Amino acid sequence: MLKKRANYNSNISIPKKHLGSYRDPTGNIFLYGERILRTVNPVAREQYEFIRDTKLMSDSMQAGFLITTGELPRNEIPVQLLEKSYVLEHEVVQHISYPYEWSFSQLKSAALHHLNFQLFLLERGAVLSDATAYNVQFIGTKPIFIDLLSIVKYQVGQYWTGYRQFCEQFLNPLVLRSARGVTHNQWYRGGLEGITTIDLCALLSFRDKLSWKVLSHVVLQAKFDRAALKNPDETTARAKNSKSFSKLAYRGFLSQLQKWISRLHPKDTGKTVWGDYAANNAYESEEAKNKRRLVVEFAQRHKPQKCIDLGCNTGDYSLAVIEGGAEYVVGYDFDHSAIDFAFSRAEQDHAPFLPLWLDASNPSPAQGWMQTERLDFFSRNQANAVLALAFEHHLAIGKNIPIEEVVQWIVSLAPVGLIEFVPKNDETIQKMLALREDIFPHYNQSLFELSLSRVCKVVSKNIISKSGRVLYEYSR
Repeated sequence: MLKKRANYNSNISIPKKHLGSYRDPTGNIFLYGERILRTVNPVAREQYEFIRDTKLMSDSMQAGFLITTGELPRNEIPVQLLEKSYVLEHEVVQHISYPYEWSFSQLKSAALHHLNFQLFLLERGAVLSDATAYNVQFIGTKPIFIDLLSIVKYQVGQYWTGYRQFCEQFLNPLVLRSARGVTHNQWYRGGLEGITTIDLCALLSFRDKLSWKVLSHVVLQAKFDRAALKNPDETTARAKNSKSFSKLAYRGFLSQLQKWISRLHPKDTGKTVWGDYAANNAYESEEAKNKRRLVVEFAQRHKPQKCIDLGCNTGDYSLAVIEGGAEYVVGYDFDHSAIDFAFSRAEQDHAPFLPLWLDASNPSPAQGWMQTERLDFFSRNQANAVLALAFEHHLAIGKNIPIEEVVQWIVSLAPVGLIEFVPKNDETIQKMLALREDIFPHYNQSLFELSLSRVCKVVSKNIISKSGRVLYEYSR
């Protein structure tokens, strides 16, 4: 069943074209109240009918590759879209995320999902026309393909036209982390199309390039790309005159990539700053139990449909808020190892929890064409509740952001929430100040409470540690 909100009234809604949906001539995405519609333009009528009538659409959904999609009857199509050949409705994805917010494990999971879907389609006489990572979203920890009209009929002898895009948006970022220990997130956010093969090749060592897979998928491809830049006409002529690519070779090529990527792991898997925080933190066991109890009780009172967990670390309190009744939790943390661990944990528990990477002092901006193609952090993170546990001091002390602004930003994300204040005498802050000057004379509980009271109502406060950490519940 497609997810719809009970309070939706289609009679008073006008479909609005998604501002980032402009590249594809076959169809566009429209927001219709709280529903997601996809149009099929006349140019793609036969393509869609092929996907539907050969049961590719239904089989792909049943196999878990494609997002749940239904075709609207003509009498249910909004009048503004009646000139379209077909109008489809997609399941609503609870939270839209982008590859530059994914951990290594999530990018790897999305890459394998794409390749496995390609192999599934190829057996049924179809392929994907492109390989953009933005066509994959996560529902909890489950990757799902969202662009139905990327499915096209397989033509005998054709090459994988999306191979270069797959390398730049999936393979190259994974190889960069696996071979050199360099995370992809900030680079990917700066270049929305991923990491070029020429750039990756320049970063790899001679030893890295001795691998046959790296040699074939990176070194030789970079050489081809450089030749194409130097002499595009000659490169195009060679491509046209090359031998056709058999279906068997196509399948083998995809399978080879699938096996290689499945074995990739981050190089920098050692200890990180906060990656072991869940096991080694400033709490004694009874204090930790009490804090968890307060989080569960908060969730039981509010039953949030969507909760944001800022500084989720390995997901302890994200899972606690789910235990208390939250339907869906989106967690954010700066530590890559912690996010990978949280993702693995959520996978094992089948939890409705999506952990993502975030530098909270520099959250994702609106990007792409006219700054509307990729939405900013704030637009995508309006929730019913927010957790900010042992989080505020990382911005106020670690990033020199005024405590008043930190509080205002956290409260702006949800109407209710829990915010933990960490006093300056706490061991964690003392470690942060050990090698730097203390330029924070105004960082104190009184100013924190004053800042909180200016933007919301303080519902309760509980001391949760011997050092004087306090957990505040607020209501906006």
